[in-house]
Amino acid sequence: MILSRLKPALQDSNPEKTPGRDGSGKSRSQFEDYLMKRDYMGAITLLEFKGHLDKNPLAKQWLAYCAFHRGDYKKALNTYQNLNKIDPDIENLALNIACCYFYLGMYDESKEILQKVPSSGLKTRLNFHLSHKLRDEATLMEHHQQLQDVLEDQLSLAAIHYLRAHYQEAIDIYKRLLLQNRENIALNVYVALCYYKLDYYDVSQEVLGLYLNNFPDSVIATNLKACNIFRLYNGTAAENELRSIVDQSANVGFGYDLLKHNLVVFRDGDGAMQVFPSLVDIVPEARLNLAIHYLRNNDIKEAFELLRYLQPAVPQEYILKGVVNAALGQDLNSAEHVKIAEECFHLVGSSASECDTIHGRQCMAAAFFLAGQFEEVLVYLTSIKSYLHSDDTFNFNYGQAKTACNQFKEGEEALLLVQDPRIKSDYVYISNLARCYIMNKKPQNAWELYTKMETGPEGFNLLLLIANDCYRMGEFWYAAKAFDSLDKIEPNPEFWEGKRGAIVGVFQGVIAQKMPVDMLGEVLQLLRSSTSNQADQIAKVIRKWAKEKRLSIS
Repeated sequence: MILSRLKPALQDSNPEKTPGRDGSGKSRSQFEDYLMKRDYMGAITLLEFKGHLDKNPLAKQWLAYCAFHRGDYKKALNTYQNLNKIDPDIENLALNIACCYFYLGMYDESKEILQKVPSSGLKTRLNFHLSHKLRDEATLMEHHQQLQDVLEDQLSLAAIHYLRAHYQEAIDIYKRLLLQNRENIALNVYVALCYYKLDYYDVSQEVLGLYLNNFPDSVIATNLKACNIFRLYNGTAAENELRSIVDQSANVGFGYDLLKHNLVVFRDGDGAMQVFPSLVDIVPEARLNLAIHYLRNNDIKEAFELLRYLQPAVPQEYILKGVVNAALGQDLNSAEHVKIAEECFHLVGSSASECDTIHGRQCMAAAFFLAGQFEEVLVYLTSIKSYLHSDDTFNFNYGQAKTACNQFKEGEEALLLVQDPRIKSDYVYISNLARCYIMNKKPQNAWELYTKMETGPEGFNLLLLIANDCYRMGEFWYAAKAFDSLDKIEPNPEFWEGKRGAIVGVFQGVIAQKMPVDMLGEVLQLLRSSTSNQADQIAKVIRKWAKEKRLSIS
């Protein structure tokens, strides 16, 4: 990272092989060739095999350089620390150690070493990045002001913009640098990364092609291409794109961890528990995706513990923290967790960068949903309905909001679009759909939902809903059946009163010729199962009326 990329001045282990003799350039040329090909593992193997390390401190510096670029920061750090014991006056040695600490996530150690290092452009850049990692806004701005209009400093500034989700600002810097340094085509990869983060996957793919045409074996660029394909098409197509490099694990270095991580994502979480936990402190997205995996498996507490101390910095982190707290808050009936979730969603939904995006509007809808302001929920969900018409979670939430706003026809339509079996078996879904059915004059459909449920607290609650809503809507037959079932499960004077009123309602409907006479037979059956004296009196009145009308009822 620090040492020159020019020809390495290595002395051969054989003193007779001097630069002017036959074969003297072999090891030197081979090492240089490895560097040009970015085959750092090959370069390390050559250094160790040729025996340079025991005799030449410069060879150890090159070993650390290659280990660092391969992503083996621990080996690079150990090598630099050994050199420090031998000759602490080696130029930039402490600065190199600080860089290793930074990449190992040991930010405090890196900062401590930098305090003893003379001022330089690299020191300023490293302090700039450390301030971001340590969330020290004061020193971040201080080091920002020290940056100069040179390539390295501007790349660091663009990187911080990227890490803070200021993607357009990063793009502007990269494009300006490209105009000034057209030969630095790797800048196109950074631009493509920003467009990917902005959800412009086609544009990202187009920009990325400028680099891949020259370096088709690039791990990072190929990985980004696969991610674009994943967003545009599917995981299978994305995985196929990675196959050309996935077997190069020996030469990929730190990039291989990224590939392993993304392959799990492309496979819809298959192998998550074997891969994500070991990458939590290596690949930033691994922690988030592991939390998502826990959520998918309804392991809410594990997801919460994983994110407990996460201080969100970008919208995705705020969203995930909001989802986890919302789930835990509802699970534990904790107003505190629900409030945290509401705040996270509101921050994203009201931010200038996200307010007009699909995710931003979903977040604002979620914030209002948790606050119980369903009219506002519908404003935001309706604005993005055309983009998510086949999304089960969207339709579930949209149906709930419509139901809460007494728009039962649209609520039923939205809920019936849901296909996910897990959602359809959820009591919230079933109860909302049952209410829509009843309000839309389809009580028999609501009753069928109950008959398919297993006995238990949720079945009891659904019976209560059906009984009361059907009674309120004048659907007295299904109200009577529901109250009868409730009375059998838990004898209660209130249930008998509801059953009695519903049966009288059915009788009135038959008299008014709004219900078939045959229904009276079933009503009498319900009365026979009742122990109240009033049941016999009602039955006598019904039979007397039928006899006067010369109607036959069983």
